[in-house]
Amino acid sequence: MHFSPPADLFGEQGIIVLIVVALVLFGSTQIPKLARSLGSAQKEFKKGLEEGGSDDGAGTKSGGTNSVAQATPPAAITPPVQTSTPVESNGDGSSGPTS
Repeated sequence: MHFSPPADLFGEQGIIVLIVVALVLFGSTQIPKLARSLGSAQKEFKKGLEEGGSDDGAGTKSGGTNSVAQATPPAAITPPVQTSTPVESNGDGSSGPTS
């Protein structure tokens, strides 16, 4: 069985249909915002990869000292104490003040 590249699978008309469907689903104002956020996310990801690679190399050459500050663990959170309040019941099965 022979598989063709995606461009051959959809053809020119299929790609145009996909673009029109994307415009209808996301709207013409949301697509630039989506592209901008994807671009900034990609830039942050690459920046993180570069910083991670430089930290790995610097940490081993400087005798094992780590320049990244250790994070302190969060304080223990105690759950709220639940107190039970008695619910008064009327004779007819409803709760609340009787009249």
